[in-house]
Amino acid sequence: MKKVVLVMLGLALFSCKKEAKEDFFVKPVSEKSELQKKADNFFKSISTVETATIPQNKIDLGKKLYFDKVLSKNGTISCNSCHNLATFGVDNKSFSTGDTKELGGRNSPSSIYAFLHGMQFWDGRAKDVEEQAGGPLLNPVEHGIPNEAFLEKKLRAIPEYQAAFKSVFPNDKEPITFANLTNAIGAFERQLAPECKFDNYLDGNDQALNDQEKKGLTAFIDNGCTTCHSGVAVGGQLIQKFGLYDDYSKFTHSKKLDMGVYDRTKKQGDQLMFKTPSLRNVEKTYPYFHDGSVASLKESIIIMGKLQVNKDISNADANDIEAFLKTLTADVDAKYKG
Repeated sequence: MKKVVLVMLGLALFSCKKEAKEDFFVKPVSEKSELQKKADNFFKSISTVETATIPQNKIDLGKKLYFDKVLSKNGTISCNSCHNLATFGVDNKSFSTGDTKELGGRNSPSSIYAFLHGMQFWDGRAKDVEEQAGGPLLNPVEHGIPNEAFLEKKLRAIPEYQAAFKSVFPNDKEPITFANLTNAIGAFERQLAPECKFDNYLDGNDQALNDQEKKGLTAFIDNGCTTCHSGVAVGGQLIQKFGLYDDYSKFTHSKKLDMGVYDRTKKQGDQLMFKTPSLRNVEKTYPYFHDGSVASLKESIIIMGKLQVNKDISNADANDIEAFLKTLTADVDAKYKG
């Protein structure tokens, strides 16, 4: 009888241990919340972005070029001067200082996540970050390089660049070209896509956002902000009129009326048209709008409500939306900062 009892007890203990082991390793898959499902209709996580495999030596060359002041005529600024990766890809100035200390005419957007945008610059004149990289270099107010040949000659005189370009572009008879230069900078900028709290939330972690941040997400959607600010970049895909319901300068107190895309095309329908910016890292990329005219994120939210969706966003909603937008903050890895 004792043997039977002991055998039964042993089997029971073995069974308990087996069940405990299975419970530990098999984690239940939780269903997404209704708000998460709603958010999936408008946004995509950074984890959904398919990235091409880029050789490390090209990324390294692009990084070196991004930080090198030799890319300005007088050697006073680099790409990082206006798009500082130590401060979320911006310089936090309304207008940036160029090679000759003259100020540019529009606020410098962040280079972080820039490759996710459907177009580049406030007037959308460049199709991707590779094309964008060449624009400031040849701008007389920004880097001041007079022409492509000038910069090519300058870099060809530097042994370190001779070796680096030859390594990255081994099949080119002349590796150091303006096109290869911008291609390398673009390769580096395509690495600047850190994951934020909101990405974690979209990937299924309902606890990634607190109650106020969830209220802010709801208010953001319900107030129609997703019309222009959606997708993986939370914006950056459309050209839209700034001031659909009123004159923007009344609210931003801008010193000069910028006509946007019209300045480039001279088409009447392009007046006051600008690229809608990405809201990723918006907490850190102040001051806001194309002319850096507003320093406060909350004030910008209220202004956008009035100008773009014709709504008086309440103080409570503005606070909650601001809290949500801060979940879009994410810093790049220290290895990219210089």
